[in-house]
Amino acid sequence: MKAATFWKTVAMDGSDFLQKLLDLLDGLKIPYCVIGGQGVNAYVEPVVSLDLDIAVAADQIGRLESALTGYRIKKFAHSLNVALEGSDLRVQIRLDPRYAEFVDRATRRDVLGFKLPVASITDLLSGKVWAASDPSRRASKRQKDLADIARLLEARPDLRDRVPRKLLDKLISD
Repeated sequence: MKAATFWKTVAMDGSDFLQKLLDLLDGLKIPYCVIGGQGVNAYVEPVVSLDLDIAVAADQIGRLESALTGYRIKKFAHSLNVALEGSDLRVQIRLDPRYAEFVDRATRRDVLGFKLPVASITDLLSGKVWAASDPSRRASKRQKDLADIARLLEARPDLRDRVPRKLLDKLISD
């Protein structure tokens, strides 16, 4: 089974939400990149998730939001959550300006059976450190961020010095 078919099956994406969103971004020529867990999956052994986090060029967020007609949108302090009827896929567009800087350093990698711009591994690690250090995030989300940090460090142990000691101490080591 191809990755895209597997993804559509797992996300029950009968509406082709992912393809429609990618077509919208490309049609509007809005620079973006994949971040979060799916970004991590592009560099290490993937784990299944129904979330797709993306960063968009900061000056394009308003334009993208206006173009998302027909989508269900919930705006939060740090994200714009987008959904479409007929799909369990959840897309979060990060509004934190720190993530917008990742777009320029992104390279194309395999994500969910698509060649998409993905943040660099060092940028992904930074994003995961910010998320795992955010006390306002749910504890379960911070645990997932720690697991993603561990996955990245297994692939690239040379990045260990980029992770604060407080977080390193929380990682389970063999």
